[in-house]
Amino acid sequence: MVNPALERLPGSAFVRLRELLGPIAPQVETPIAMSIGEPQLPPPALISEVIAAHAHLWNRYPPNEGTPELRAACARWLTRRFGLPAGLVDPERNVLSATGSREALYLFVQAMTPPERNGRRAAVLMPNPYYQVYRAAAEMAGAEAVLVPVTAATGYLPDYAALDPEILDRAAVAIFCSPSNPEGAQADLGRLTELVRLARRHGFLLACDECYTELYFGEPPPSGLNAALAAAAPGEDPFAGVVVFHSLSKRSSAPGLRSGFVAGDAAALKAFFKLRAYASVQMPMPLAAASAALWDDDAHAAANRAHYARLIAVADRIFADYPGYVRPQGGFFLWLKVGDGEAATRRFWQRCGVRVVPGRYLAADDPAAPDGNPGHAYVRIALVHDEATVTRALTAIRACLDDHTDG
Repeated sequence: MVNPALERLPGSAFVRLRELLGPIAPQVETPIAMSIGEPQLPPPALISEVIAAHAHLWNRYPPNEGTPELRAACARWLTRRFGLPAGLVDPERNVLSATGSREALYLFVQAMTPPERNGRRAAVLMPNPYYQVYRAAAEMAGAEAVLVPVTAATGYLPDYAALDPEILDRAAVAIFCSPSNPEGAQADLGRLTELVRLARRHGFLLACDECYTELYFGEPPPSGLNAALAAAAPGEDPFAGVVVFHSLSKRSSAPGLRSGFVAGDAAALKAFFKLRAYASVQMPMPLAAASAALWDDDAHAAANRAHYARLIAVADRIFADYPGYVRPQGGFFLWLKVGDGEAATRRFWQRCGVRVVPGRYLAADDPAAPDGNPGHAYVRIALVHDEATVTRALTAIRACLDDHTDG
C-alpha cells in the first residue's frame, strides 16, 4: 500500500534521458555531459578552510532553524545584494536555513497548502516547463498542480494574471522562478510587483525560486522581497505573502554542500519551521559555518558570474545567426529551439557525443501547446564546463544542426 499521489508524480527527466540514449553509442572518444546543471568550477577554497576550523563542532546537533551566525549572514547578503533597508530583514523572524532549496520548496508547499481554499480543492500554480520538485510538491500535498505555459509570447515567464479568477481564488501557493529554469528569463521589478499585488488580492503565497539570481549578464535581477516592499501599504508587513528561496549550489559552485535558505513572510516561515522540525534535518554546524562564510564573500560569486558571462559570449558567437537561439538573461542554461527535442538529443549524442535534455522531459503535456508539449521543440543545454569544453561542445552542436538542415 502506497500513497496514490505517487502515481501522479512525473517521471524523472534523467531516467527518461538514460532510456533514450542508453542504446546509442556516441561516435566520439570523449563525450561531454551538458544535461545536468552541476557547476564544474572548483568550489571556493574557503569551504574546506572553514570546515576544518570548525571541526570541533561535528559532535554537536545543529539548531533546527539554523545557526544564528548563518541566518545573520543570509540577512546581510539579502540586504547587500538587493539594496534592502538596513535592519528590515530580521534573521530571527525572516530567515531560516535549509539543506538546499529543493527540500525547502517541497516542504514549504506541504506546510502552506490546505486541502481546500474557498470551499474548493486548493491549487498550486507553477510554470510549464518547470523544476520537477514544484509539481511533486503540489501532488503530494493533494493540491491541483496548475501548469501555466511559458513561451516566447509570455516572455519565457508564466503569466499568472491571465488565469481564471476561480483558479486564483483557490490557489494556495504560486511558484515563480527568476531567472527562469530552463529559459533564463528575468522578471523586472514592475512585473514582480504586479505579481505580488495579484497574490495579495487573491490571498495566495508567492514562492520565489531565486537560486539563479547571482548568474546574470546585464542588470541584476530584483528579488521578490524588493517587489513585496514596493507593493506594501503603509503599516503593512513589507514581506506579507512573499517568501524567497536561495542556494549556494549555483552561486558558489557548491552543490555538494546542500546549503540554502528561505526568507520573507515571518508567519509563513513559522508554519514552515513547524513542519521542517519534524520532516527534515539541519546541516551540520561546520557546514553551516562554511555557508555563512560563502554568503559573506561576494568576490567568488562575481568571479563565477564572469565565468558564465564568458560562456554566454561563446554561445552568442556560435549561435548568432541561428534562428532558434535566444540569449538567456541569467542562469547557465541554453533553451535552444531545434524542431524536435528528442530527435535532436539523439542526434547530438550519437554524432557529437554531447548529452543534452529534450525540452519535453522538463514540461508537462498540454493539448493547447504546439505538438502537445511546450518543451517539444527545445533542448536544454547546461553551460557548466570550462570555456574550452563548452566551445567544443557548442561548435559540434551547431555543426550537427547545420548538417541536418542542409540534409
